Amino acid sequence: MVKKTRLDKFAIAAVLQEIAALLELKGGKDRFKARAYQTGARVVAGMSEDIGEVVLENRLTSMRGIGGALASQIEQLYLTGESSVLRGLRKEFPPGIIELSGVPGLSISKIKTLHDALGVTSIAELKAAAEAGKIKGIKGFGAKTETKLLETIAGHRQRAKAGERLHLHRALQTATQIVNYLQTAPETVDVAVAGSLRRWKETVGTIRFVGKTKQPTALVEHFLRFPLIVEVIEQMEEACTVRLAEGARVSLVAARPEEFALALLTETGSKAHVNKLQQIATGAGPATKTGQKVRKQAVRASTRSPELLNEADIYEQLGLSYITPELREDEGEVEAALQGKLPLDLVTLADIRGMVHCHTTYSDGKHSIEEMARAAEAMGMKYVTITDHSPTAFYAGGVTLDRLKRQWAEIDEVQENVKVKILRGTESDIVADGRLDYPDAILEQFDVIVASIHSRYKMDSAKMTKRIVTAMRQPVFKIWGHALGRLIQRRPPFDCDVEHILDVIAESRAAIEINGDPWRLDMEPRWVREARKRKIKFVISVDAHSTGALNNLKYGVAMARRGWLRKTEVLNTLGVKPFQKAVKPA
Repeated sequence: MVKKTRLDKFAIAAVLQEIAALLELKGGKDRFKARAYQTGARVVAGMSEDIGEVVLENRLTSMRGIGGALASQIEQLYLTGESSVLRGLRKEFPPGIIELSGVPGLSISKIKTLHDALGVTSIAELKAAAEAGKIKGIKGFGAKTETKLLETIAGHRQRAKAGERLHLHRALQTATQIVNYLQTAPETVDVAVAGSLRRWKETVGTIRFVGKTKQPTALVEHFLRFPLIVEVIEQMEEACTVRLAEGARVSLVAARPEEFALALLTETGSKAHVNKLQQIATGAGPATKTGQKVRKQAVRASTRSPELLNEADIYEQLGLSYITPELREDEGEVEAALQGKLPLDLVTLADIRGMVHCHTTYSDGKHSIEEMARAAEAMGMKYVTITDHSPTAFYAGGVTLDRLKRQWAEIDEVQENVKVKILRGTESDIVADGRLDYPDAILEQFDVIVASIHSRYKMDSAKMTKRIVTAMRQPVFKIWGHALGRLIQRRPPFDCDVEHILDVIAESRAAIEINGDPWRLDMEPRWVREARKRKIKFVISVDAHSTGALNNLKYGVAMARRGWLRKTEVLNTLGVKPFQKAVKPA
């Protein structure tokens, strides 16, 4: 008897995604069930543990996002390779419904008609049928509909290529799953994330990968068997672009070892940065500090040298110091590298000594002071700032004066039981007239003040500028928190004269926060670069409302690096006492 092969986590996740897509098509209350299955698919695909062990040890429901009903389906899939829920849903819909429903104008009933008449189960088959003139003869369609379908399919392909941009943290989650999958291929020597994700852009259009392999075609074929792929947008022997069930667009370039460095460089981009390198390679680029053009062989030819094993070798071949991916935006980094002025000591995750901007159960945080402190300590931090909301933020449980005294007493108690230094802080609202929440006598007693705007975002530019300038000129030292109030893909930055505000900060007792909350990532890199010109100091914060959110630090560091920030420009790279001295309100 042949032993049945168990489904792996990716295959199980693919089934859950298909169930979610079909439930979404049913609509109504089933949309809520669809979201549960989508969550389950993400959890399963992202598991670091062996899926079989989790199932057999009955630990599925201990995983966040997986309830009893979902766990039952996952267990059934692992043990039998089938899902009763999916089997039932497939009976309700024609084959190919998920892919075909992405074509505008095709209803479920029309898709069923096309399947019954022509056996159409995919967009490719639909296109072929329309080009062959087979659709116009079907009742309910006609010649005009056939022509319109061909136009729509062409537009659909273009939209698939352009696609919507994914939020950075979602793209990172998806990338981790795909890297794990690609590493299961015997043909894989190495695999690297490229594109805007490697450059840590706030949103990602295409999640790009470069695989190092001696068998490029075999690696591409392995990738195309990834169970979460629902559409192949483009395919060549050594590269392909696909769409995943959740809508993410993913591309893979499979490169031979001697071509890997070049492929990674060009796939990482940005296009403007790579074009600038090409100009230098052909002698058409900017001059070096000696006034001579760098005239080297073309980048593509140069990488064939066996000595060029990595990107740093390519930059060196072009007469440049290595340019880290976060800087590759053609924002002056190539010229700086040519002139020997590129900052080589950009801040790193390892440089950060303290967690700044942490909330607790005293306002809208999920964990206590002690839990936040111990979590920071476990991550190797030397200090943590407790900065709960001030009274004006009543909707977030802002800390009133009487509760503030209790919080300070609790901080003293917890301090006796932990090594990490706990600093008394506040995220003080900048109220409409620019004052900071809490009386001056209280503000002066904090160890650190983060000053933020949480309301009245729609003030006109002049009023908002005056509001922030007034706050920055307050005599106490303060950190301008999530500076422009943006929520990525949800709310744009508010309108104000940023350059004027930066001029004021440069002559005031203030620093600027680079907020690591992945939905904020504020202030954005272009303004960080402007602030650097004025020699303004920064903190890289986590804006953590839970212990898990302390991991936001990596996002803040990435934004800082994109803004060219050096270690010496970031206050929380300092030890406890120097940091306390630098941010002391009075």
